[in-house]
Amino acid sequence: MSARLPAVRPAADRVLADIADYVKSNAAPSALALDTARACLVDTLGCGLEALEYPACTKLLGPIVPGTIVPNGAHVPGTDFVLDPVQAAFTLGAMIRWLDFNDTWLAAEWGHPSDNLGGILMVADWLGRNAKATGKPGPTMGEVLRAMVQAHEIQGCLALENSFNKVGLDHVVLVKVATTAVVAKMLGLSREQIIDALSLAWVDGQSLRTYRHAPNTGSRKSWAAGDATSRAVRLSLMVKAGEMGYPTALTAKTWGFYDASFGGQPFKFQRPYGSYVMENVLFKISFPAEFHSQTAVEAALMLHARLKAMGKTDADIVRISIRTQEAAMRIIDKQGALANPADRDHCIQYLVAVPLIFGRLTAADYEDAVATDPRIDVLRAKIVCAEDVNFTKDYLDPGKRSIANALTVELTDGTILDELVVEYPVGHMRRRAEGLPLLEEKFRRNLGLRFDRDRQQKILDASADRVRLEAMQVTDYVDLYTVGSTA
Repeated sequence: MSARLPAVRPAADRVLADIADYVKSNAAPSALALDTARACLVDTLGCGLEALEYPACTKLLGPIVPGTIVPNGAHVPGTDFVLDPVQAAFTLGAMIRWLDFNDTWLAAEWGHPSDNLGGILMVADWLGRNAKATGKPGPTMGEVLRAMVQAHEIQGCLALENSFNKVGLDHVVLVKVATTAVVAKMLGLSREQIIDALSLAWVDGQSLRTYRHAPNTGSRKSWAAGDATSRAVRLSLMVKAGEMGYPTALTAKTWGFYDASFGGQPFKFQRPYGSYVMENVLFKISFPAEFHSQTAVEAALMLHARLKAMGKTDADIVRISIRTQEAAMRIIDKQGALANPADRDHCIQYLVAVPLIFGRLTAADYEDAVATDPRIDVLRAKIVCAEDVNFTKDYLDPGKRSIANALTVELTDGTILDELVVEYPVGHMRRRAEGLPLLEEKFRRNLGLRFDRDRQQKILDASADRVRLEAMQVTDYVDLYTVGSTA
């Protein structure tokens, strides 16, 4: 006979309460965190604008039912869509994530904290438009930046010591949790209601990571974060309407998240919530590629130049050896056929072969027009990866968080080129001074894909100074990005 479980409703799990206390606190983020959040904001929106160049993305966007009219709905940047906040969060979230070019956080779990902007910005815009309709002031961009800092921190701190991928779950569970926390606060929920909303996020069935790995790699990995951030908005709105929560969603014996989905292990934490993650977030500046490969791509481009100077090409290569981190071995070390762009941008052999052959790596290089070039698969077959335990150690070291790759090229004439080691990508904190001007240039380039020069300048002027940006109404800032707006 099984023992009866107690029916008394317990106090909320400490993990849920700590997150709620953090988002309800009035602690000011550091100036560095806010300045980084401004850079993150423009980079993230720029990534979304670039994604609108790809029909595979745009076919999923907009209202679920064509022609739906939403009074005072959220305006999706780069489009003429006016949507309810849930669908607006999905649309912007899918745009942001589509090209795998927004920011990154690497730890025991990986992820892209700016994925949360889909929910944050669209809820803020929806709240602002409804406030404006009644003659009241709405949220400011300062509130958006502070929400971004908090969402980054929640997602990143949960990721530091807890590997969801090792139990088969995708990292977008952390997007759902982080967006839920900050959106619930934006909607005016109490501490207890924020806990309820967070519990619903954990109770949800979580996404399986299978769509990021062979043999199932596919485009869902490009919209999964949009789905997660929109689900967070939906759950928060349900709690605002009076829906209940589940206080031990994590710790309940047998039925809670820990026992059902996390091997019975509780979460571990390295540090309290503050501003650490935003301050140290990694920007993808140079290449739209899985982040563990960024330094390998940089090394490959340098090797391309070296080969060219020697009068050699990829045809003269007999073998390429890559020393890398354990995480890269698990995620992007692939042999065999690659089925689609989503498969290609998560294959380190492909990500090294393309720059060695062409001297570049762009989002277009994952499409069939380039991928069918037979030289790519020939070179891929010559690339061998191996883990370097010191690279793995430095990858996990909170004082370093390097993402090192080392490439050695052997030629058909017996020449072995000196190994090229790149420890930190351009978007790393240790290369921030070098990276920020390039990030701003990336933003300008993406604005040019969607707007005329006058609108580009208005956006640049509004975005350039963090203090000025913080004072802007969200609706005024979003209008600058809205197609058809007279802003």
